[in-house]
This record gives sequence, structure tokens and C-alpha cells, in this order.
Amino acid sequence: MALRLEDKKALVKEVNAVAGESVTAVAAEYRGLSVSEMTELRKEARNAGVYMRVVKNTLARRAVVGTEFECMQETLKGPILLAFAKEDPGAAARVIKEFAKGHEALQAISLSAGGQLLPGSDLDRLAELPTLDQARAMLLGVISAPMSKLVRTLAEPPAMLARTLSARSSQEAA
Repeated sequence: MALRLEDKKALVKEVNAVAGESVTAVAAEYRGLSVSEMTELRKEARNAGVYMRVVKNTLARRAVVGTEFECMQETLKGPILLAFAKEDPGAAARVIKEFAKGHEALQAISLSAGGQLLPGSDLDRLAELPTLDQARAMLLGVISAPMSKLVRTLAEPPAMLARTLSARSSQEAA
């Protein structure tokens, strides 16, 4: 069933609004996936906080105009779905990558992060980006490392003195 003009405008407006708030996007070809497999993919995307939508090419091209994903326009060909990650940069790529492991019909066509167009073969690179919690933990480790080293350095002279006195008393007792 064809979409009415009002429905098309609403769809373009919705996808454009989501794209404006997102940090990364993945365009993937889904040709060959069954309805149940697509439902499963949508469920996984929803659980990961990823906005996923099957969009006609011309509508997809119009929807990304004015966003940092405008660079993807030339790659939007064939039956595609768009996946947008709003908070976690690697979320959309992880969802597509994990689902594609069991379903060869799902192929990443292009990716975009920070206004830069990446080929679908870079899906692994984007999927390996740390989550927000992982990034915070890494930053905390980097910040706390010099402080913990300083504490160990300051605690070493008294500990060395205690070991020396203990060894000396053991020598005298023997």
C-alpha cells in the first residue's frame, strides 16, 4: 500500500528529527530477511536504545538533509533500513553486527559518525567503541592512576624503614 503525501512528510520529519539528535547512523540492506527476523531485529534495536526504521530511498535521502548524516545520501540505494544511535555511538553498529552474525542477508552498506562517511566494512570499528559506562570507567582509571602511584611512592619510605628495622631485630635475635 502506497503512502499518502501527508504520511510521507510525517515520516521524513520523524526520521529527520531522530537523525538530528543522533550521534551515529548505520544504513543496512535487509533483502532476504523474513518478517519474523525483522521483528526480532527491531526488538533487539529497541532494547539497545537504537531507533531503527525501514525507509524508502528517496524519503531516506530527504530525511538526512540538514543533519550530519547528509554524507550518506549517495549510498542509500536498494531495500535499506536506517539505524540511529542517540547516546551510545556504537549501539547501532553493535545491533547490526550481532544480528548479521546469524543472518547473512543483513549487510551494512554505510556508516556515519561525526559527519564522516564510512564504508559498511568499518562496522566492526564502530561496534567496538566503548559504551558510556565503559568510557567513564576508562577515564576514571586514567585519572586515578597518577594519584595511586603518588600514594604508593609516599608510603614506601616508612614501609622500607619498618622492613629494615624488622630485619635488623631478626639479625640481633639470631
